[in-house]
Amino acid sequence: MSAIQATDEIFDPFVLIHQSVTARLQTVEAELETAETKARELEAALEQQREQAEESRVVEKHLLNNLKQFSPSEVQATFANIRETQLSVERAEFEYEALAARRAELKDQGQFLRSASQILADLQRMYGENGGHPGPVDGDKQFRDASRQVFQIIEEERMRIARDMHDGPAQSMANLVLQAEILERLLDRNPKQLVTELAEFKNSVRNALEETRQLIFDLRPMTLDDLGLVPTLRKFIKEYGDRYGLATRFNVVGQERRLPGNTEGVLFRIIQEALTNVHKHARAKMAEVTMNLQPSRVSVVIKDDGQGFDVARTEANLHKNKNLGLLSMRERAELEKGSIEIRSQPGRGTEVKVEVPLNKR
Repeated sequence: MSAIQATDEIFDPFVLIHQSVTARLQTVEAELETAETKARELEAALEQQREQAEESRVVEKHLLNNLKQFSPSEVQATFANIRETQLSVERAEFEYEALAARRAELKDQGQFLRSASQILADLQRMYGENGGHPGPVDGDKQFRDASRQVFQIIEEERMRIARDMHDGPAQSMANLVLQAEILERLLDRNPKQLVTELAEFKNSVRNALEETRQLIFDLRPMTLDDLGLVPTLRKFIKEYGDRYGLATRFNVVGQERRLPGNTEGVLFRIIQEALTNVHKHARAKMAEVTMNLQPSRVSVVIKDDGQGFDVARTEANLHKNKNLGLLSMRERAELEKGSIEIRSQPGRGTEVKVEVPLNKR
């Protein structure tokens, strides 16, 4: 290899970016491994604290049934200990949920980085098959188009998360701050009303926690890692139908079992995106998801009875549209060496079929 060729290889933008992506992927995987270890430790500690909280509830019940046998100071100390135990459980649960959200974020980052690495490798291979690198003008244009597509998908996802955070937990937290300020004023002015306001404040905290949990579920359901794809989909599809007023069905064909981690994540995101499209665009009354688990492959069909659309025209304009849902579904399937087929006609509903091999090596 000549010095000029070596220099060209060093400054090849694909090589440089590929190296950067690989380095970032290694960092993400290392942090994820640390987070997984911490999660196991927290889970064990949380289980122990829950057992202590359960014991404290037994003590509380005994105390309430036998108040006359205890002095006021003993009652006060016992209730203080019970409250501290309950607070410890709540703090541990919050820490565990925050860590679960971080794990989900790291897994999504890892999946994206692997996808980006694959795109770069495919581009390099394509250029190699064409007899070397493309000309400066054509090569730069194709590279910019591929990069623009990747970063647009990232930006769309960031915008969605930011919007959900702003409209959900962030707004709820702002309301909680206002309520806390009201409680401070009532503490001296109207202690009786304080009891009522505290109950309202407690309900607001519960609502904020529920919104946060829903956001965590949307980012990466904890049940996906703990229980697997099938139980997660049962819960998700039922709640989806309840939330949007659709009749939903979930069918499993074959032996129910865990799938490889990446495969479960990819299939969940594809199904989630397909059902999001049903809600946003289909005007459907029914949605059905059927999963067929076979030894060497898994296939999923998502059907609705909505208004349908012209598949050929929509896919021809994918790169012009701001909504990249269909494109991300295809890219996720290709990441697992799978395929996706969309069948639809105006007025006849839509059927999305994704198939992923389980023996990819």
